[in-house]
Amino acid sequence: MSTTRGYTATKDQLLARLARIEGQIRGIEGMVRDDRYCIEVLTQITAAQAALDKVALGLLDDHAHHCVLGARTARERDEKTDELMAAVGRLMGRG
Repeated sequence: MSTTRGYTATKDQLLARLARIEGQIRGIEGMVRDDRYCIEVLTQITAAQAALDKVALGLLDDHAHHCVLGARTARERDEKTDELMAAVGRLMGRG
C-alpha cells in the first residue's frame, strides 16, 4: 500500500526542482575543477542553498497542510506539530 505524503500532488515538480539543484551542484564542482574565482564559486553555492531552502519551505508547507492539519487526533496533531517545529529549528540552525 502506498502512503500519501503532503508533497504527493507536486512530486514531479519537486523531483524536477531537485534535478536542477543537482545540476547546480555539478556546475559548482566544475567551477572548482576549473579553478574559478572564489567569489564566483561562493555566489553559486549561495544560489544552490537558496534553491534548497525553497524546496524545504515547500515541504514544510506541505507537512503543515497535509500532515498537521490532516491529523486524526489532537495527540497526533501535537506530535506532527512538534516534528514540524523541530524541522524548522534544524533549517534555521544550519551554520
